[in-house]
Amino acid sequence: MAAESRSDSTANLRITVERNPSESKLSELGIKSWPKWGCCPGRYQLKFDAQETCYLLKGKVRAYPKSGSSSSSSSECVEFGAGDLVVIPKGLSCTWDVSVSVDKYYKFDASSPPSSSSSSYSFTN
Repeated sequence: MAAESRSDSTANLRITVERNPSESKLSELGIKSWPKWGCCPGRYQLKFDAQETCYLLKGKVRAYPKSGSSSSSSSECVEFGAGDLVVIPKGLSCTWDVSVSVDKYYKFDASSPPSSSSSSYSFTN
């Protein structure tokens, strides 16, 4: 029972998925002005140095967040795909298992400090 009430800093790093948001919400967010990014099927290790909000135009992803505790299950995953609006929190490390090529609009939270590189996440393939 005590494990459920852990106040581990990684416990709040959850990916949120909104399925098929309304056109008015997408327009309000201005997603068509965001940069685009894509990748082929494969497994990607990612670390998010800033909060990312993205809208998938196509693709299918299973994201496996890395937990801060070795006793937590690493098989927990979040699935998202075409038509989903996804928010990935700053500080999250995860593996993306991409089964269908991804094409997405994305933006990083403007309140996050600028990174020395042009990207706010890093890959290791």
